[in-house]
Amino acid sequence: MTEINLNEDKIKQIFKIALTEVIQEQKDVFSDLLAEIIEDIALEKAIKEGENTETVSREAIFKILENKG
Repeated sequence: MTEINLNEDKIKQIFKIALTEVIQEQKDVFSDLLAEIIEDIALEKAIKEGENTETVSREAIFKILENKG
């Protein structure tokens, strides 16, 4: 069996090239993944902001929604 000797810089370079190729070939997958990450961050921020606000009853929310429909 042939032994392969790669230094750390060469391994990093190969990894970057491979990752770049995967991203280019799977743009839709990475676009969807990025959108999900952004949505998760926004949801987390909204939850944290909501923890510091006054609570509202379920009935009050449905009343508002009914008036907008």
